[in-house]
Amino acid sequence: MTLEVRHVGASTLVQDRGRPGWAHLGVPRSGALDAPAAALANRLVGNDPDDACLEVVLGGLVLASDHARWVAVTGAPCPVDVDGRAADFGAAIRLAAGGVLRLGRPEAGLRTYVAVSGGVVVEAVLGSRSSDTLGGVGPPPVNVGDRLPVGRSSGAPRPIDTPRPPVPGPLRVGPGPRADRVPGDVLDLLSRTTYVVSPDSDRIGLRLLGDPLPLARTDELPSEGMVLGAVQVPPDGRPVVFLADHPTTGGYPVVAVVEPADLWQCAQLRPGERVRFRRAARR
Repeated sequence: MTLEVRHVGASTLVQDRGRPGWAHLGVPRSGALDAPAAALANRLVGNDPDDACLEVVLGGLVLASDHARWVAVTGAPCPVDVDGRAADFGAAIRLAAGGVLRLGRPEAGLRTYVAVSGGVVVEAVLGSRSSDTLGGVGPPPVNVGDRLPVGRSSGAPRPIDTPRPPVPGPLRVGPGPRADRVPGDVLDLLSRTTYVVSPDSDRIGLRLLGDPLPLARTDELPSEGMVLGAVQVPPDGRPVVFLADHPTTGGYPVVAVVEPADLWQCAQLRPGERVRFRRAARR
């Protein structure tokens, strides 16, 4: 079975849960930026958690199937159309042989996920089918005319599940290893500042515009390991939240780290939207 790509929007990538364990070789984990949304799409169509799906930026994707399969659309809520008729968002949908699935522009949020029963089975690289936009590891971006192979369906669809409300809140942060590079209490300062998402944001990092953080020192550190959710402060003082395709090392100070449970929000924030931080509860 294959899915024929008839139209793509701003960006469509193949993503699964990523390729952990290769950071020592400079390879990012990658994987779906909104991991809960991708996991929900896979559950709805009866896939395994590791199956690959499609990550779509601002809708516009059109797919045609040569076999009947279940599909599900989650993440940023958007109009869903199957063969010219409106279909459910956040539910298992039966796509007939020869059927055409269309995604409109999301009402809110940025990234939508499309899962098909059996998963997208492009060639795996280092144990994952995820596209890494930093190093070019994994499959290239999906383009018009591509025929995406689909695996054999192994599970029954779940017609009903619980989509997460797509309303971001403050990003909870804990102290980073270089918190002392900011005079005073960096978490308090972050929590009192409102930032705006920069148009330069991508899968590598959520770049923020706003009042710069004061730095006690501006000299670079020796390169050290970076983690998902690290809040790095370059010399201009404007924070960058590292996301799935982030570099594995860096020389700018990491003053805070975003709670893993809140990182999905970074996938759905559009340029120009406001971002607030909040101190995470101590454990």
